[in-house]
Amino acid sequence: MTDEGRMRRYVVRVGLAGEVATAREGSLRRYRLFAERDPRALCGLDPAGEWNAGQVMGLMAERCGVSADPGCRTGRDVIDPGRTVAALDAFAERLAQAVERREPVLLGTGHPHRLLDFYASLAGALSAAGCEVLTPGAGCSVDITTRFGVRGHRLDYVRGVALVREREPLERGRAPGAHTHSPLPVRVALAACAAGSGPLPGLVVGDHGWVCGAGQLGFDSIGLGDSDDPAPFVGQAEGRVSVVVPLDDAARSVYYRPLTRYVLKRACLSQ
Repeated sequence: MTDEGRMRRYVVRVGLAGEVATAREGSLRRYRLFAERDPRALCGLDPAGEWNAGQVMGLMAERCGVSADPGCRTGRDVIDPGRTVAALDAFAERLAQAVERREPVLLGTGHPHRLLDFYASLAGALSAAGCEVLTPGAGCSVDITTRFGVRGHRLDYVRGVALVREREPLERGRAPGAHTHSPLPVRVALAACAAGSGPLPGLVVGDHGWVCGAGQLGFDSIGLGDSDDPAPFVGQAEGRVSVVVPLDDAARSVYYRPLTRYVLKRACLSQ
């Protein structure tokens, strides 16, 4: 069996593709919110097209493999593993190009509990291959609107990957990063790049607000997207995001390790 075939079987077995934990009801709600231009669903993207809820669903069916039937309103989403693996290949190809060009790279995540290790492994491999892994704006304040109101956060870096922490726990130095879909962290990081003497990123790697926010500002970006997160896929369809890998982004952290190995091998970056 080929590496691609083994990866297709793996992502289905652990629930990263195939039938995933993402609820259909939640996905439909996010499609409606995106169509209504709700900032919670846009992740920093300013769509050029109209994108009504039906069009969003159609795009997600095309890019992820979810049901295109508006009458399907309950149960779990389904992500096509073939689309996942094809996107992983494209993701790896773009990383290989970054190494070939020695591009500075910025990595960030809004899901640090789940995806930090995935991105950190990429950061280590890119750095070892000669790419500068950027860490601009460390310690800068980022005030993010949450369901509990505006909360103060600070930008931090762990093993070369950007994330945000709530301000008070960061000062105590023991809280994990916060879950956020906000584009504000990447805007702060990119503003720090522009204000400093260092380079701007040639590539941004991340999810949610990181990939959409960077793409909206004209930076080449690649990342991961779940079936209830239409913004990265719309960004890709409109040419603002280069690659989006459809998969469940809230699984156990260890489940992403084989994906890391697969991507690094395909990019000829295996350590």
